[in-house]
Amino acid sequence: MPAPLLRSAAFFDLDKTIIAKSSTLAFSKPFQAGGLISRRAVLRSAYAQFVYVVGGADHDQIEKMRQFMSQLVAGWDVATVRDIVSDTLHNVVDPLVYDEAVSLIEEHKLAGRDVVIVSASGTEVVEPIGAMLGADIVIATRLAEVDGKYTGEIDFYAYAEEKARAITELAEERGYDLQRCYAYSDSITDAPMLEVVGHAHAVNPDKELRKLATTNGWPILVFTKPVALRSRVPYKPTLAALAVGGVVAVGGVLWANARRRRLGA
Repeated sequence: MPAPLLRSAAFFDLDKTIIAKSSTLAFSKPFQAGGLISRRAVLRSAYAQFVYVVGGADHDQIEKMRQFMSQLVAGWDVATVRDIVSDTLHNVVDPLVYDEAVSLIEEHKLAGRDVVIVSASGTEVVEPIGAMLGADIVIATRLAEVDGKYTGEIDFYAYAEEKARAITELAEERGYDLQRCYAYSDSITDAPMLEVVGHAHAVNPDKELRKLATTNGWPILVFTKPVALRSRVPYKPTLAALAVGGVVAVGGVLWANARRRRLGA
């Protein structure tokens, strides 16, 4: 009997790995134009973006950003957020995508690997970006909703160890051999995600991740060239396709599975 075929995947962090900024904060101006946030909140987002890009994304900074965003979105209409992201996606994200990351994604797809984006940003932002990039699957933070509005609570937070746990569960579901899989990130907070695969790479790493990568012998990649994605990808999904997602979003499924396990315990 022939041995079963072993599948593999490439897991990419999003912010500062595929795109040059925080994907969520990048939409602050469109959210203001859509009446969701005030000018003061836009300025706070711009400051948070500056600190994030210059200072790196350590645990404290990520936690502050999580608290800021969860408080900010409380009461927002979910459909309005999705519409704004779809309508402004290319204008906001296109100039921020690293050319080197797009090339890596293309190489992995040509090699027959699934491309999975794993991001602490919300599914409403990450799913359309994943579709635009041609990702097969998205794992992202899922915000709690009641009656079509965000509550300000988080159902599933795709961060640190939760990223690694989600990747492991996905590998079991889809038959990935994690030792044949690849992972890319810029932040020490993603060390668990990098350690769970056989081929870890540090991209534009912060100080602590650079040290860990050097210790573990992981390749260190430097991405410097943002590119207009439409110049690299001949086919652009329609807004309707983006609204649907165009990718398999698994954050909510993983959260639901974990919740069922807790309830059954």
